[in-house]
Amino acid sequence: MYYFSDYTFILLIPAMIFAFYAQFKVSSTYDKFSKIRSASGISGAQLGRDLLDRNNLGNITVSPTTGKMTDNYDPRNKSLNLSEGVFDSSSVAALGIVAHEVGHAVQDANAYFPIKLRSSIVPISNFGSTLSIPLFFLGLIMSYGPLMDAGIVLFSLAVAFTVITLPVEFNASNRAVSMLESSGYMPAEEIAMAKKVLNAAALTYVAATAMALMQLLRLIALRGSRND
Repeated sequence: MYYFSDYTFILLIPAMIFAFYAQFKVSSTYDKFSKIRSASGISGAQLGRDLLDRNNLGNITVSPTTGKMTDNYDPRNKSLNLSEGVFDSSSVAALGIVAHEVGHAVQDANAYFPIKLRSSIVPISNFGSTLSIPLFFLGLIMSYGPLMDAGIVLFSLAVAFTVITLPVEFNASNRAVSMLESSGYMPAEEIAMAKKVLNAAALTYVAATAMALMQLLRLIALRGSRND
């Protein structure tokens, strides 16, 4: 009910619009550059294996995974998982995405502080994101301040995760561009295209952070409007 009746909901509207735009941008940019084949002809899987080996990460496997844009590096089992549209593809979009995920593998191997910090708070962040909103609104309905405060604290942990994710993702993209440049597989014009894909993907993380921050401000504003 509060989502539609209280004035604080308007805080979310700009962030929601931004999130929709970011999702549109990444989808349209990926679709555009997934149709442009790299002159090298190398597949995403081949590039992933080569870049990993160049960084002395021969212990990391390269595996296909289902879905669209579900590419990820899993630090738990040391695997680079590439989606159906990336694993066998030689498009500039696919190669850029692969290099980005290899960037995460390099971060993990080099004990890059932000990614280690993010990994360490995953459990409490998941806990906070699951319970924070129900706890807060239960406290709001009951006019019980401590329960609202607990919800805000828990949600702050989830917000912290989105904030820490930003330097992790931007750094992985910077590493990706450097690896693509040094590998020699892509000329400058293709790397520029791959960068557009990476920049569009990064926009979704910025949008997620903006949404989380606005939601936190909304909870704080609602808390301030209620007496203990």
